[in-house]
Amino acid sequence: MEGKFANTGRNTVQKELYIKIGDNVDDPDFGKNFGRKTLYFRVFKRGIDILGSLLGLILLSPVFVIVAFLIKQEDSKGPIVFSQKRVGKNGKLFTMYKFRSMCADAEEQLEELLEFNEIEGAMFKIKEDPRVTKIGKKIRKTSIDELPQLFNVLKGEMSLVGPRPPLKREVDEYSQRDMLRLCVKPGCTGLWQIRGRNDVHFDDMVEFDLEYIETQSVWNDLKIISQTIKVMFLSRGAY
Repeated sequence: MEGKFANTGRNTVQKELYIKIGDNVDDPDFGKNFGRKTLYFRVFKRGIDILGSLLGLILLSPVFVIVAFLIKQEDSKGPIVFSQKRVGKNGKLFTMYKFRSMCADAEEQLEELLEFNEIEGAMFKIKEDPRVTKIGKKIRKTSIDELPQLFNVLKGEMSLVGPRPPLKREVDEYSQRDMLRLCVKPGCTGLWQIRGRNDVHFDDMVEFDLEYIETQSVWNDLKIISQTIKVMFLSRGAY
């Protein structure tokens, strides 16, 4: 049986854009109305996303140039921007962008490092990841590596504020409750970012995300964005 997010009314190619999560969902109506907001809020939030991402891309363009130069200077073999498939709203897959902070063959080395995972739950993180480059450590500390996600926001695949965008292999391990994180667009930042970043346990991150989804408001988004800027400079919980 195809999962809750299967797009049954479209052709096979389009169906591949959606993850299959049937094994994780016992009740197809579970969380059906969770996170649903008014049209006014959705339009206003999208307007903020467009304006915010455009301003960010324009004002931070010198940072983009400097970081791109430093990445190529340290490792000329790999790309400047790392792209990866992530799971978005309603289980739709999209390509997320980040400045490359690891060696060019980082994905190939992942299998050998899974046993050293330091975060419990459906996530993978290790503090002393041997794949991270010198410039990668610096841009990760301040989350500068996440800046290319502003393009994802502009394209409508992400929002400035929302749950962290998971990998498909992470979603494959989700419980029915965890799946509620996929009711809204993933974000560049969120409560998980300002309450500990990589120091947050997966279960806590889920609770933060569900809390955000239930209490969504323009004012809350603006507060989270302002607090994120502070957290970036303090570099707490980042690795």
